[in-house]
Formats: sequence, C-alpha cells, structure tokens
Amino acid sequence: MNDKRTIDPATEEMLEIAEAAGISTAFSRAAAMKPCPIGDKGACCKICSMGPCRLVKEGQRGVCGATKETVAARNFARMIAAGAAAHSDHGRDMALTLLAVAEGEAPDYEIRDEKKLLEVAHLLGIETKGLETLEIAKSVAETALAQFGQQKGELLYVGRAPKKRRKIWHDLGIAPRGIDREVVDIMHRTHAGNDQWYDSILMAGLRTALADGWSGSMLSTDITDILFGSPVPLAAKVNMGMLSEDEVNIVVHGHEPTLSEMIVVAVNDPEMIDYAKSKGAKGINLTGICCTANETIMRQGVPTIGNFLSQELTIATGAIELMIVDIQCIMQALVPMAEQFHTHLVTTSPKAYIEGAEHIEFNEHHALEIAKQIVKRGIDNYPNRKKTHIPNVTNDLVAGFSHEYINYALGGYFRGSLRPLNDAVMSGRLRGVAGVVGCNNARTCHDAAHDYITRELIKNDVLVLMTGCGAIACAKFGLLSPEAAKYAGPGLREICETIGIPPVLHVGSCVDNARILTTLSQMATEGGLGEDISDIPGVGFAPEWMSEKAISIASYFVASGVYTIMGSDSPVSNSPIVDRFISADWEERVGGKLEFIADPEEAVAKALKHIDEKRKALGLVEYDPNRFGQSDDWQMDLVMSLPPEEVNLYSYAEMAAKAGKG
Repeated sequence: MNDKRTIDPATEEMLEIAEAAGISTAFSRAAAMKPCPIGDKGACCKICSMGPCRLVKEGQRGVCGATKETVAARNFARMIAAGAAAHSDHGRDMALTLLAVAEGEAPDYEIRDEKKLLEVAHLLGIETKGLETLEIAKSVAETALAQFGQQKGELLYVGRAPKKRRKIWHDLGIAPRGIDREVVDIMHRTHAGNDQWYDSILMAGLRTALADGWSGSMLSTDITDILFGSPVPLAAKVNMGMLSEDEVNIVVHGHEPTLSEMIVVAVNDPEMIDYAKSKGAKGINLTGICCTANETIMRQGVPTIGNFLSQELTIATGAIELMIVDIQCIMQALVPMAEQFHTHLVTTSPKAYIEGAEHIEFNEHHALEIAKQIVKRGIDNYPNRKKTHIPNVTNDLVAGFSHEYINYALGGYFRGSLRPLNDAVMSGRLRGVAGVVGCNNARTCHDAAHDYITRELIKNDVLVLMTGCGAIACAKFGLLSPEAAKYAGPGLREICETIGIPPVLHVGSCVDNARILTTLSQMATEGGLGEDISDIPGVGFAPEWMSEKAISIASYFVASGVYTIMGSDSPVSNSPIVDRFISADWEERVGGKLEFIADPEEAVAKALKHIDEKRKALGLVEYDPNRFGQSDDWQMDLVMSLPPEEVNLYSYAEMAAKAGKG
C-alpha cells in the first residue's frame, strides 16, 4: 500500500539527517536485515538442545517427534505468556506502590481519586464502611497482590464481564485462576515433553491472556487512576517540534507512571528551574515517548515527541539533554545513538539495564529525591549541547477519555451511562465501534496503517478508541482533535459536534486497553446490543504490532468475543491448522477470532463486513450514511473549515456573513 518508510514528516526529516551522517537506525537495520523466513512463520522450535528444529517440509517432525502444529502453538502460547507477564507485572508494581502509600512508606505520592478507590474496593469485595482512606487503600493493594499468587477459584475482576461471557469461560475451563499461575502454566506446558496438542495449548493461552486483560492490566489501570487521578480530556501537542531550542530538554520514555509523575513534579520545582537558568537555559522542557508519554499527556498535558520508532531519531535532533527510560519498548540502540550526540541516557528500573547507560535506580520510597537527582543530570548536560536540528512539525490533540469520562459525557454526573452510545449504534447513526491499538513495526511504513485504518473507520461512522503508539500516530495527523470530525461520516460527525469530542478517543497507554474491555462490557450490559461483548458491532485492530504484549492483548480481546485483526502476515502460517484454529475454531468457541491481514484495505473491508453482519444479527436497521448529516449545519461546516487559531475570532453575525447566510 505504501512504499515510504514513514508518513510522519518529522520522522522522515530526521531519517534524512541520520542517513546523511551515516547513523544507523531501526529503519536502516530493518532494510538491511530480512526477517528469518522460518521463524517468521512459526516453523522453528528451539526449546531443547536437540534443536533448533526447522519444520519446513510437509509431514516433517522435530527430533522429539513434534509436529508443526505443536511447534506453532507452543511458539504462539509463549508469546502470550511473555506479553501477559510484562503487562501484569506492571500491574503488580502499581499495587506495590499503592501499598507503600497506604503504609506511609511512599510520602511523595497520594490518593488522588478516592471515588475510584471506593469503586475498586467494591469490585474486589472489600467492606469499606467505617474505614479511613488509607485503610481502604491498603486492603485494595493487598487484595490486588493476592490475585497474582492465587492458586484456585477465579480472579475477582472476571466478575466485571457480562454474565453470558463468564459462562462461556467457565464452560470452556478458561476462566483464569491466578495471574502468575496462568503464566507459569503456559511455560510449563510448553516445556519439552509436556503438552503436545495444539488445541489444549492454545486454549490455555486464552486463559493466560484473560488473566492479563481482565486482571493484571485492568488492575494496573485502576490503581494508576487511584494514585494519579482518572483522566479527563485535556488539550496537548504532539511531535518533535515540541522540543525547545533554549530550554533543557528532558524526555521520559517507557511505561511506568510512578517514575514519570515524579519527573513532572521535579521539572516544575522552582529550585530545579532556577538551576537550569544558572546553566544558561530559559527553563526545563519535559516531553515523552511511547506509553509514558500517553500517561503524562492524559493527566498533565505533557507533550509527546513521538512513538516507538521515533525514539532514536529524537536523539539525532541534538536537542535532548536527558532521556530517562524504565521498562518495555526501550531500544538498546539508544546507547550508541546517544554516544554520537550529547544526550545522557539514564535507566531506572531493576528489570531493565542497558550496557553503556547510567543506571540510577528509582524506587517509590524516595521518589522525588531520586527524580530530582536524575533531572539534575540533564540540567548539568545543557552546556554540552552543540548543533541542533528540530523539525518544525507539531499537531494538536485531546487526550484522556477514560471510560468514566465517556459515561459522564453521555449522561452527566448523576445519569452517567453508555445508553446514548448504544442508542446511536441501534439507530444506525453509528455503524459500530472499534479499538485501534498497538506499536510501530519497522517492517511496515511507520504510522501509515494506523492512519489509513482509522481514517477509513471514522469515514464509515465507526467510533474509534485508541491507546498506545497507535494513538500517538493518529495524533500526529490531527485525528485526535475535535476538528477531525470533518473526516468522519455524517452520523459520527453529528455526535462529535453535539458532544464536542473527536471521532477518535484517546483512552490511554497500551496497558489501558482494559478501558476498552470495560467500555465493551458496559455496552453489552446496558441493553439493546445483545447480551455479550461478541454481540456488539465492533472490531479490534493492531495495525503495526511488533511485541509479545500485542499478542497477549489480541488474545484477550478474542477471548472476550472481539474480532481482532493484526497487521502482518501470520506468525503461525507454517501450520494452516493452527492458523485456522485461532480464527475459525476460536470464533466457534469464544465468539471472537484472530486474523493476521497485512493489507490495510483488506483489513478495513473485512472489519466493516463483520460490523454489518453483527448489526444484521441483532436485527438493527441497515447502515445507511445518507440517513444522517442532513441538518445543513453551516456554522459547524464553517468552523471545520477554519484554522484552529481562527475558530473563536468571529461573532455569530460575522460567521453568518462569511457563510452567505446573513
């Protein structure tokens, strides 16, 4: 579909700079190194020293006799386990931080959303009557932590799913028992000589994914909201043009808000700002990359300068004094890139060291003290700045649409409800809903699939919820601002105009995909769209996925009943039987299916067909874009045609005259 390396002008500009200087990047390395044609299709088994065994011939077996179905299933299930472990361990760390706050051992943090704390306590079955806030917080933290080591029964958050969905899980034996137990179960059953039937391996994979989506990740999102506040919409800016020519540029990159929240506090400390000025800077400019950026965008409006594939190239601007990283999606290539410029790279997590970077371990017990120590490194580095090249590229977005805010926006404080959303789908004003999530992948054109798929969906009146690097991608092209309603179909556009929202809603970082699950669950239980998530006219996309986390996310959406499309060739294509199992067989059993479709046009066509089939199954009116958008709203047409800076400059009379209505 697209022969370019990226559609982001800032990234393309910096790629040209890097290439002219002979600097290696993920883009150049991907071009020079082709993917392994055997491992790429799930045909390689390397779980024992008799291998690796490459099963590329018809009927071929490994040394132990393993078939290509067994090998493909094992590889896929292990990806689920690794992805679930990563996101759920993030959730564990959030629970440990909440416990430290409750016990007075993390004095720099506080409970910012007591309402959410009480809600979560109720969901976890905790009695709160007569308890102080910190006592409730301690009970919530301890109960959450117990979910990781639980050995039998089922995880408490499973109760948040619709009743029909829970019955499916119970009947299939895939209701998750404990977060850690399910991850270990997969690693054990895929060890040499254990489970050797693709069917049981892949069904166990779904159970592990559910432990992530409906517990580990969901707990992470809820506890983050408790500690740092549930997001509400706020305006921010995106792309590399947000770097400053005359301030100390500090970048947070990774996934842990416990770190980034304290860095936000530190860079706004008057003492730190004065110190920066003493070094010749006008102040301190904080920006973000990847999901740390999503966390700070939606709570403080901190600008983001890029997503996953942008991380090296931001350093190549020569303008970054300090890049602070924690966990997940951190390229080891940052060290050699930083060595060619003046950027100081600091790792902070005991789980993520990088050889050649300075390690300053962050812990919540001395959070602000450590944050200031790290920020000081950047300020001290400012006099070492040399020539810079900052692309003059920015765009506006509105971030922070938590599921709580969506309820509020549609029904107000006392009548918060997704009923208006369901009604819009039932009436055909909305064709359906979609979640578009995931990473970037250097094997595809950077940001292109996210942009194309999202534009096509909203053009066809599909409301889109986005997280992670995909949300940052679409923000770069203006799709996360209210003005983007002009790209939407007539029904979705009217909804956006009425409520004042973008047609693409930013709902958080990649761990916050649990917000989408919660929204879908509420839609199913609200009534009018069936009784289960699988009844809803909706789809899920990960157009440019690259990590094991994405496989876990996709699998728990499938297990929840969602048709999910991944934007690449199938990693189990060496086994047509397994490839069919994760689509047709999973759909027959759990109502959701997983397909890998490299062509974005084909992916959109299949998604819209699926949405229309779900509408028909519910007996809803056939989608007809001509039924809506005929209100001749010349005021909105004019507003949408104006540059953002001019929108508030005209009176009603001037607007009428401008539109020829006076």
